[in-house]
Parts: sequence; C-alpha cells; structure tokens
Amino acid sequence: MSVQATAAPITAAASPQSEREQAARLKKTLLYDIRRSVSVFRIDSGGCNACDIEIFAALTPVFDVERFGIKVVPSPRHADVILCTGAMTRAMRLPAQRAYDAAPDPKIVIAYGACGCTGGIFHDLYCVWGGIDKILPVDVYIPGCPPTPAATIYGFALGLGLLDQKLKSSHHVEAEDEQVGIAHPRIPHLLRVALEREARRMAGYRQGRQIVEKFFSLLERDDGKPLVQHVAEFLARENDPRLTEIMQRLEAIYAAGSGRD
Repeated sequence: MSVQATAAPITAAASPQSEREQAARLKKTLLYDIRRSVSVFRIDSGGCNACDIEIFAALTPVFDVERFGIKVVPSPRHADVILCTGAMTRAMRLPAQRAYDAAPDPKIVIAYGACGCTGGIFHDLYCVWGGIDKILPVDVYIPGCPPTPAATIYGFALGLGLLDQKLKSSHHVEAEDEQVGIAHPRIPHLLRVALEREARRMAGYRQGRQIVEKFFSLLERDDGKPLVQHVAEFLARENDPRLTEIMQRLEAIYAAGSGRD
C-alpha cells in the first residue's frame, strides 16, 4: 500500500494592507502641502543592496538630499515615508506590515528599484510575493536597477510635492509690441509708491507687500462703500493690533495724497 503525502501549497494569496479613508485624505495634505522636514524609514525586504548603495549616495554631500528636508530615521514610529527596497519576500511580509502599521498616519509608501516596483528578476521565485504593492499601498514608484541618486531625489520631490510648482508653471513668449500692464492703474503712481514704501518700512518687504496689496484691493472695490468702512470691516475680522496700525497709517497717507498726484 502506497501512501501519498499531501503538502500545503507553496504559494498562498497575499493579504495586502488596506488604507483608511481618513488617512487617505491626510496623505493628500502631506503630499502636496507639506512645509517641513520629512522623515524616511527604509525597509529592505529582500534585495541585493545595490539600491541601498544608491540611497546612501543620495544622502552624501555630493547630492545632499537633506537640503530638501528629507532625513532618514531609525524607527517607523517617527516616519512620514516608508521607503521599500527589494522584492517582497515571504520572510519580510509580516515585518513590513508591522513597520507600516507602526508609522503614524498620514504616511507615504515608496517602492524603490525594479525589485521594489515589480519583484524584478526575482518575481517568480517560490519565496517572493512580487513587488511592494502586493502587500503595502504604494504611492510613488521609483524604477531602475538600481535608480540613480538623481532619480531618487526626483522621485522624492515628485512624491512630496516639491515639484508641484514647477510642473504647473507656464511659459509666456512676449509679442513684438506687447507691453506689461501697470498694476492698479486707477491709483496715482506717486501715491502707490508712497503706500508701498510705507507698508514695507513698517512690516518688512514680503509681509508689507501683502498688506499693501490687500489695501489696494479694498481701495478698488466698487460697491459704493467708502474706503474707511472697508478698512474698518477688514480690521474687525482680522483683530490684529499691528495690522490695524499699518492699515490706518496707509489710510492716512492715501487721504493726504489722493489729491496731489
């Protein structure tokens, strides 16, 4: 009598991590509106270390990825970004899931290198699930075998929204007889210059410009209300003593000089 042993199947269906709806909304803020340093935790789920060498090269002073505020941290509990290199192996599936769960929401997952994106040349091994996206919800793919440090920086920048302004920029070619329009043409030139100088003197170059532009917008309203009422309503909403002082000073300059230019 022959006995046939029945073994469990070598491969089984992987259980990918799910992303909560609230975490997905917060992630959009992290991706496009981030204005602070970004902490990265790296997971090597099963690679040849070539990707790790390129990541370390991106950290060196030659490429200096830290100039973008991107830094590597030793714990996923402090991480904004989970950077995964290598194919997703069976042995690293649970550790990768635990690291993902330990990272606070919102978090970004980056699949790095050909193996991290698709499993690479190891995709059909018995001990490999495939790419990182078989287990974790990936937001950014950085392909390459391995990716260059320049591609690494570009992938981080694209994923974190640092290139958002560049991607949305427009290019204008000036025509032969084209002339630049004058800003606020209804306000006399000398009076406009005096208002801009006073606002910048009191509040600095950048903030002074913002304040005087707001003053110009109140001045150019055509709803029948006097400027005094517009300024009073604006200051009542802001409730800022320093802004009140600057606005009242601009209002006095306008009242004194509106009839001279």
